[in-house]
Amino acid sequence: MYNSENHFKFDKYCQVNNFKLKTTGEIIREQRETKGLLLRQVAAQLDIDTAILSKIERSERKATRLQIAKLADILDLDKDNLLVQYLSENIAYEIADDDLANQALKVAEKKVKYLKAHKNK
Repeated sequence: MYNSENHFKFDKYCQVNNFKLKTTGEIIREQRETKGLLLRQVAAQLDIDTAILSKIERSERKATRLQIAKLADILDLDKDNLLVQYLSENIAYEIADDDLANQALKVAEKKVKYLKAHKNK
């Protein structure tokens, strides 16, 4: 359910942490380095190859939703905020080059609200 107070808090969090301008991979890399963890250490916890994690950090490869959730846990990042970043990035890259992207986002937001409201009926 949409909560405007939580939305405001998240928006403020994004502004403070520059989530809006950074890729998911950059956020992951910065937090990994801040925590002093090596690529191989985090990759081992994810059960993936170090090269794959490196590509995720460089935005050359997309992580899965499950990997994002695990990374949030490993790196002590807020899971919901990182998942929102990940999902919004996926949407943005999918429609960024379309002239109707902004209109489509507005309609999609309305559709999401409608679907959630009618899901249990």
